[in-house]
Amino acid sequence: MTTSAVLASLSGLGFGLSLIVAIGAQNAFVLRQGLRREHVGPIVALCALSDLVLICAGVAGMGALVQQVPVAMLLARFGGAAFLIGYAVLAIRRAWRGGYLDADAGGSGTSLAVAVGTAAALTWLNPHVYLDTVVLLGSVATAHPEHRWWFAAGAGTASIGWFTALGYGARLLSGVFAKPLAWRLLDGGIAVVMLALGVRLLVG
Repeated sequence: MTTSAVLASLSGLGFGLSLIVAIGAQNAFVLRQGLRREHVGPIVALCALSDLVLICAGVAGMGALVQQVPVAMLLARFGGAAFLIGYAVLAIRRAWRGGYLDADAGGSGTSLAVAVGTAAALTWLNPHVYLDTVVLLGSVATAHPEHRWWFAAGAGTASIGWFTALGYGARLLSGVFAKPLAWRLLDGGIAVVMLALGVRLLVG
């Protein structure tokens, strides 16, 4: 492994983290499931694998193709907005009614299919995922033409590390979320994030 390959990997790692470490619908959902200790492994795996697929697509040059299919992006935009706003409504209802689950209980309130389906929707129905991971990251990877796959490896490592830390590290906050009020505040914050992202998609 040459010095250039190492630098490309580190560049991919840093750029990947800069894209993924932000308050968003996907991260908020992974955090909540981690706090509930509910289907964490499958959700972390789905989010990380999805990112790996998108990263590889971007580095392989799919970004240009995505930009040439505006209809697909438009459908993803409105579909994603509808899903995000709907999820925000559910979060508001949980916050209002106090529908929380003790983090020590080992989640049993949501089925595996529903949890994984929600994670998949939050990932693949978000057009910003394609613009950031496929188009933007793919463009930056061209700065390392001979080592672009090392760049992809670095970005992929960032995604795997982040989702693993977020999903499994959330349990360290279980003491804070032992009280119903903390869950209400969390769901209220998630509702704000989801609603803001949904409206942002609608208004373009």
